[in-house]
Amino acid sequence: MKHMISYKQCPCCGSNYIRKSLVAKDYTVSQQDFEIWICDDCTLQFTQHIPDANEIGAYYKSTSYISHTDTKKGLVNRLYHLVRNYTLKTKRKLIQEASGIVTGTLLDVGAGTGAFSHAMQSAGWKVTGLEPDPDAREVALQKYGLQLKPAEKLYELDHDQFDCITMWHVLEHVHDLHGYLEKFHSILKPGGRLLIAVPNYTSLDADIHGQYWAAYDVPRHLYHFSPKSIQLLAKAKGFEVRDHKPMWFDSFYVSMLSEKYRTGSNGLLRAVKVGLLSNFKTTKDHKKCSSVIYVLAKS
Repeated sequence: MKHMISYKQCPCCGSNYIRKSLVAKDYTVSQQDFEIWICDDCTLQFTQHIPDANEIGAYYKSTSYISHTDTKKGLVNRLYHLVRNYTLKTKRKLIQEASGIVTGTLLDVGAGTGAFSHAMQSAGWKVTGLEPDPDAREVALQKYGLQLKPAEKLYELDHDQFDCITMWHVLEHVHDLHGYLEKFHSILKPGGRLLIAVPNYTSLDADIHGQYWAAYDVPRHLYHFSPKSIQLLAKAKGFEVRDHKPMWFDSFYVSMLSEKYRTGSNGLLRAVKVGLLSNFKTTKDHKKCSSVIYVLAKS
């Protein structure tokens, strides 16, 4: 990598108390190993020695990367599509519940191939979708007729114009972590809601799978959040965490991929067992889910 980012301080809170935690492999594209470090203050984990924003695109070029290709190739991706119709409905209901309105203005950041943006548009919302990958934007145009905008258009949006902003497994990919959150605070209307879904390395399935945990997804996942790190980051940027919502299917999806990385096969039975165990632990505390949706209010 010609242009590599190596952190000397925590990219979330700025602490100097950072150390190497583990090494994970990029199983999707490069087969390279990447170090994951941890901050002893805010508990964020982050991928160390990463490609910068200009070079990271090469690590997304895979036909199996479902967020950009909408592929149905392979058992895991076929199951993903089966579940998606259900999760799109639950996301819409969550947004209506969190925002307190039936329809309004929505910014979908990291819209991928446009399935969620299309579902919300069909439900009567005025949707602006941002997506950095031109191939994914083309799929969204061909499949749904959506004119998604490049991600850098975020910085051109006006103040106080959105009722809700969503990031479904996107914040962990963003190089300009602080700039994005500061801009979100600016463009949300007073009382607006920001919904952020991210993997949770403090979950039981992450603990069981260790270095093979698929949600580390290095180097595409720049950060690996804990509930504490999200809480501290949100507060620093003028938001209040109002709720934690579980993403029940993620523990199964991630466990299937993790088993494939560990053994070379899908390991369906063990993946289901780990998913069930992880979700059972989550029933008492949603902050322990494999992936968590954080409902943030502009304060």
